[in-house]
Amino acid sequence: MLHRLEQIEARYEELSHELSSPELLANQTAYTKAAKQHRSLGEIVQKYHSWKSLKAELSGAREILDAVDDEEMREMARLEVETLEEKLATAEVDLKLLLVPSDPNDEKNVILEIRAGTGGDEATLFAAEMLRMYGRYAERQGWRFEILDASESGIGGIKEAIALIEGDKVYSKLKHESGVHRVQRVPQTEASGRIHTSAITVAVLPEAEEVDVKIDPKDLRIDTFCSSGPGGQSVNTTYSAVRITHLPTNVVVSMQDEKSQIKNREKAMRVLRARLQELEEQKQHEALASERRSMVGSGDRSEKIRTYNFKENRVSDHRIGLTIHQLDQVMEGNLDEFIQALVTHDQAEKLKAEMSRSDRLPASDLSPQITS
Repeated sequence: MLHRLEQIEARYEELSHELSSPELLANQTAYTKAAKQHRSLGEIVQKYHSWKSLKAELSGAREILDAVDDEEMREMARLEVETLEEKLATAEVDLKLLLVPSDPNDEKNVILEIRAGTGGDEATLFAAEMLRMYGRYAERQGWRFEILDASESGIGGIKEAIALIEGDKVYSKLKHESGVHRVQRVPQTEASGRIHTSAITVAVLPEAEEVDVKIDPKDLRIDTFCSSGPGGQSVNTTYSAVRITHLPTNVVVSMQDEKSQIKNREKAMRVLRARLQELEEQKQHEALASERRSMVGSGDRSEKIRTYNFKENRVSDHRIGLTIHQLDQVMEGNLDEFIQALVTHDQAEKLKAEMSRSDRLPASDLSPQITS
C-alpha cells in the first residue's frame, strides 16, 4: 500500500506543476482532464499526509513512554500512545477505502427517470411526490435540477418523468436510488380509510457524453409532431415535439417540454445516450450479474429497495436494514442518512472484495494504474 501511495503522491505533485504551465492552460480539454485528476488524487494525498503525521507522533510518544521513569508521566504517555494508535488505525481504514477503485461514472451528472407502477392513481401521486423529494435533495446539495419531460395523470400525479441533475459527484450519491420504491398509506381516493400499497420505479442513469457513446446518425429515426398539453398554446401549434428512435436497439425517447424543436432534440439525445450507455454496461456485466443473481437474487429494478409507510412515519431501506421514523423529513429531501449509509455499505463491500483480491494476487499486480 505504501508504494501505491508514494506513486499517487508523486503523480499529484506532477499534476500540481503541470496545471500552472502555459502549454496546458492553452489546451482547455487537457487542462480540464488534468484538473479533474488532480482533485481526485488530492483527497488521497491529504489523508496520506495525515497518516504520516500521526505515525510520526506515535513514534515520538512511544519513545517518551520508554524513556520516562515518573509514573504520572508514563501514564500520560501511555494514554497518548493509545489515542494515537486509534487515530492511526482509523486513518489506515480511510486510506484503504480511498484506494478502492472508484466507479468511473461517479463524477457524472445523472438522468433520473421515475415511473408510476402498481397502484393506479395513487402510484402517480406518489411518483409526483418522489420527483419533488429528489428535487429538494438536489437543492440541498447545490445541484441543478431540471425536469426534461413529464406525463401527468388526471388527478395531479405523474405517470412518468425524466429529470436532469447536474452538479458535483451526483451519480456517486444517487446511484443506489435505482429500484422499486413502495408506499403504504391511505390514498386520497379511499373512502373507507384502508391502507393501500403502491409502487413506483426509479432509474438513475449516468449522463453519457458524446465521447462515451458513439451514435451513427444513420441509426436514428427522428419524428416531429405537435406537443400535447393545454390547448391554445403555441407549443401545440408547431411541430416542436421530437421522437428519436435508435433503430438497432429500438430505444425510443420523446421530448416536448420546450417550444423549440432544436432544444427538444438536444434533450432527447442526452437521454438517449444515457440509456444506450446503460444497455452497453448491462451487456458487459451480464455474466457477472447472472452469477450474483444466483447467490443473492436478481438485483435488478424489479426488486423492492425501500418502503415509505406514512401511518408510522417510517422509511425502511431493505438492502441495508436501515429504518428511520422521519418520513416527513425524508419527503422534504432530507436523504443524507440513507445516502451516506448506502455509500458506506458500498465502500465496505468494495474494500472486502479488494482485500480478497489482494490476498490472491502477487504483489507485482497490485501497483496502481496512474495515468498521465
